[in-house]
Amino acid sequence: MHVRTRRLTVAVATVLAVLSGMSTASSRPADPHRTEAGRPWTAAWTAPPQRPSTSFQANWSEEGFRDHTLRQVVRVTAPGDEIRIRLSNRYGTSPLRVTGATVALAGEGAAEVPGTVRPLTFRGSVPVGGSLVSDPVSLRTDTLHRLTVTLYLRDRTGSATFHDQAYATSYRATGDRRADSSGKSFAQTTESLYYLTDVEVRDSDAAAPNRVRKDSVVAFGDSITDGFGSTTDTDSRWPDELAERLAAKGRPRPVLNSGIGGNLLLHDSAWFGDSAWSRFERDVLDKPGVGTVVLFEGLNDIGFSEIDLTAYKPNPAVSVSELIDTQRSMIRRAHQRGIKVVGATLLPMKGAEYYNTTSAAKIRELNHWIRTSGEFDAVVDFNQALADPGDPERIDPAYDSGDHKHPNDAGYRAMARAAERTPLI
Repeated sequence: MHVRTRRLTVAVATVLAVLSGMSTASSRPADPHRTEAGRPWTAAWTAPPQRPSTSFQANWSEEGFRDHTLRQVVRVTAPGDEIRIRLSNRYGTSPLRVTGATVALAGEGAAEVPGTVRPLTFRGSVPVGGSLVSDPVSLRTDTLHRLTVTLYLRDRTGSATFHDQAYATSYRATGDRRADSSGKSFAQTTESLYYLTDVEVRDSDAAAPNRVRKDSVVAFGDSITDGFGSTTDTDSRWPDELAERLAAKGRPRPVLNSGIGGNLLLHDSAWFGDSAWSRFERDVLDKPGVGTVVLFEGLNDIGFSEIDLTAYKPNPAVSVSELIDTQRSMIRRAHQRGIKVVGATLLPMKGAEYYNTTSAAKIRELNHWIRTSGEFDAVVDFNQALADPGDPERIDPAYDSGDHKHPNDAGYRAMARAAERTPLI
């Protein structure tokens, strides 16, 4: 009698534990790359989160939102018939409650394609310092499709986790304007993104449904990856151009832009966010489907060592050996996850505000190690692709946005051509 009672108690406890685990998993699955159906998710778009800041442009990150509808436009690089989004409240001071949300195929500006709007639901609020994924919805998307993600934020949010320099227009309206597919009520604009960090898709037509895809490429870097100097709303950053070239050649792959303007390899920055080292796991290794990362960091560590501007603090002198040691560690971390690493040489920057003989020598030394060390799985020589033939220390004027360190649209196309020819891509 006592044995039966004990067995029954254990059985009930086991069932309750399973049910409890299912409830928890609804908002944070044990394996976020899989689902109950066994089909894996693939990251189709991403934007790394940053702490609230006024930075270089007008944005709404410090003031936050209250009774506002926010419509953001992104372009995905992977096909699917189901979609979900991820929101981050990493730098928030209170839980983020989303009153309502939708996703749709994008039209012009803030407009949506009629008949494609799908409501998004979340199981709970986004916790302080954390993130939350939406429930999946059915919506057929293809490579290079543009989507709108619309959030109605009725309650005061406080300062907002955001991505500063998106080079894409985001829209805001007062009140609940989720039903406005024309976009006419969205009169306020900025070029930053708020809370939205990931769009993920899964495809019922994909082969091997129980195996996580490992073909995504993450472009991991600073403002040159983020797209500084590119034309807004044209998807002209080098990762965008790479995705287009791969699709045009009949071998499309998801390409994710994980650049942050001003990013440093070794140190966090009050303005420009977490260091590349500290955000590597979150912004690269944990993304579903990643098989390759292009590591393109170090220019700011070298350049900021040569100037004294409050925005760039901390800006201690950084040696090339420190940069090499850190990149070696990142290669090991990636290999432990089965991810290949492509090393990218730094661009020339003669004429830029932090160019001098010291910084130039450091760039040459680091680039030599990237090219010759054999520690990367492959190398893309961005320096060679954009250097002025008459002065290799300078960006070719045809590729220079005007500040002598960031490319223009033509320069980003040249970078994409170089990346496309690289083994592993």
